[in-house]
Amino acid sequence: MTDTTALEAAAFRRLLKHLNQDRPDVQNIDLMILAGFCRNCLADWYREAAEDVGIAMNKEQARERVYGMPFGDWKAQHQQEATPEQLAAFKAAQERHG
Repeated sequence: MTDTTALEAAAFRRLLKHLNQDRPDVQNIDLMILAGFCRNCLADWYREAAEDVGIAMNKEQARERVYGMPFGDWKAQHQQEATPEQLAAFKAAQERHG
């Protein structure tokens, strides 16, 4: 029998590596426009999963787990200001899927 949890955990770790090490250039706003979620969403889901099993975790702790460093550090190193085009696309995506 396959350990589904171990497989899911490995896939999650690979997703985080891909987003944070291989493609830190992909901006959260672009992820939100195209996929409807971003690194911050992953951190929220991680925190909620922890709370579901009785592990206390705040937003910053969850973000540090997802980003692999304090969020402020990642933001300073990788996050760019959203362009007017990105903001318009984000608004349109929200309206389509809201």
